[in-house]
Amino acid sequence: MKLRYFIPAFIALLGAMLVSCSDDDKITLLDEIQVSRSYVAIDKEGGSTSIIVTAKDSWSFDETQIPSWLTISPMNGGAGETEVKFSAESTINGRNADLNIACAGRKQNIKVLQGLSETKTATCAEVAAGNEGMTYRVTGAVNTIYNLEYGNFYINDGTGNLQIYGTLNKSGKTKGFPIADWGIEEGDIITVEGPLKFYNGAAELCDVTVVKLVKSLLKVESIDPEDATIPLEGGDVTVNLTSKGNGVSVEIPEAAKSWLAISNITGGSNPVVTFHANANAGGDRSADVTFKTSNGSQESVVTATIKQTGSIVDVNCTQFLEAAEDATLYRITAVIQKVANDQYGNVYLRDFTDEQVYVYGIGAKGDFQTLGLKEGDIVTLVGKRSSHNGNPQMKEAKYESHISVTDVTIAEFLTKPDDKNVYYRLTGFIESIDNPTYGNLYLSDGTNSLYVYGCYPGYGATGDDRKGWLATAGIEVEDNLTMIGYKDTFNGKIELCGGIYFSHSKSE
Repeated sequence: MKLRYFIPAFIALLGAMLVSCSDDDKITLLDEIQVSRSYVAIDKEGGSTSIIVTAKDSWSFDETQIPSWLTISPMNGGAGETEVKFSAESTINGRNADLNIACAGRKQNIKVLQGLSETKTATCAEVAAGNEGMTYRVTGAVNTIYNLEYGNFYINDGTGNLQIYGTLNKSGKTKGFPIADWGIEEGDIITVEGPLKFYNGAAELCDVTVVKLVKSLLKVESIDPEDATIPLEGGDVTVNLTSKGNGVSVEIPEAAKSWLAISNITGGSNPVVTFHANANAGGDRSADVTFKTSNGSQESVVTATIKQTGSIVDVNCTQFLEAAEDATLYRITAVIQKVANDQYGNVYLRDFTDEQVYVYGIGAKGDFQTLGLKEGDIVTLVGKRSSHNGNPQMKEAKYESHISVTDVTIAEFLTKPDDKNVYYRLTGFIESIDNPTYGNLYLSDGTNSLYVYGCYPGYGATGDDRKGWLATAGIEVEDNLTMIGYKDTFNGKIELCGGIYFSHSKSE
């Protein structure tokens, strides 16, 4: 950032702090809520300080804004005056937090400072291990830009990746398309500074100021085909570059060298690199290939992601949970055990392995409802293995098909026609167990009895996987049992067949 942008901003901030830190300065901009001070200062050695919140209605802090080093008590309150205490342990470096109190649809801003807010020059790895709230200056190569309006991207300085979550444009705005305003491109060497925050354990420098930008010597001009994807049967992807350096080197990740190779490369100021892959017998795969050049005093690095379509791998729930997180597509057929959000299709799937897979959305918003999907249905989905907060999940799930399961009573089931393609879900208590190995038993509603020809642990069970489920689950006579299956008749006896266990509970 040029000095002429920095000095006025610093003077304005200093002036605001001098005016707002007075104990007698009561904020009166909002009728709904007022605070005795909008700037809260805590000693660097640690301690507490308080302000008075005066509100006309209930109020609360936004918990997502509160850093781990700061304690606030109380976090919410009602109409009237409330003393709010801010506490923090000692810190080596200064740090700050920008907070909001919500009341009656309005928000009051409060800034909390501990010690002098110093800017520390650090590597990406040092920032990731740094103190939340402290301001850091870091230099690295831009390697992924994912939001143009706010200026969100990643940088890498060789010690690791660091997320830049928000960039101020040249006018100091947080939502002013800073990527275009500064001319930031992947491969550029950028120096930024801003406060450190952690989100789900990941480090972020937020709303950073651009201190310096050095344009890359290397740029990816185009890729053929545009999606950089090699078909399942094999083929080529061509990357066209422009270079201001002395030659270009290409690196393929070690893990991708078994399937991806360079088939042709040309030099000069407009290098062209062609990658080749043979037919793919596995799932989807991808590789981030690296291009480098230098002019003696500067080195530039850019990347491109080369992908190859793969076949879809059929798995059960346990196999999916144990799979690696990559571009491979997996197909799962299982019972919808629970619906967490019917608008987006967030559901839990369960099969005969007794494991559950969380699906973070089926298709687009509303698709789940349009398809008429519900708890108990047997659904086939295709998606990638992902995770959130360390918990595995299926992401970007695509619907393929489903078997609709209708809830009925035992009495209603007995009147249905025989049909192996129509599935029902019903509940009763176990009158007796005819075959404990396969789970042949009688269910009753107190009046009607139904023979269940096999209680298997879940959808997809075959062979030995069908055996012994009653003992494994601790299911006994008089327990309440919910089953899924189709109606058939054998030697005049009505049966629930293809029995899929759904749930059970102990008799009272």
